Amino acid sequence: MSTFTIFLALIVIVAFLLIVVIMVQNPKGGGLSSSFGGGGTQQLGGVKKTTDFLDKSTWTLATLLLVLILLSNMAINRGGEAADSKALDADTTTAQPLPNPTQSADDTATPADGTAE
Repeated sequence: MSTFTIFLALIVIVAFLLIVVIMVQNPKGGGLSSSFGGGGTQQLGGVKKTTDFLDKSTWTLATLLLVLILLSNMAINRGGEAADSKALDADTTTAQPLPNPTQSADDTATPADGTAE
């Protein structure tokens, strides 16, 4: 298994965890903490700490996802050859032959059955 495959699997796992953490949160600040009662008026097991944990885990997972994506780019197997463009080489010319203007269209056309006129 290549390192790129390992990075790809880690990216998928972190992305899934990030989706789960974001979906648990409520955009108005309630989220998981409001399901424990009162929306902050009743402290059941440190509900305020739950929203802090979800906020910190969101930023941590997002940062980890970005780092994994950047590291996976360096792990791609490029086949050992340089990835430079051939268009930038000044000494390499790729000229295509031009058609001969003195040759008429009647001279080059041959019948489909292979017989000449």
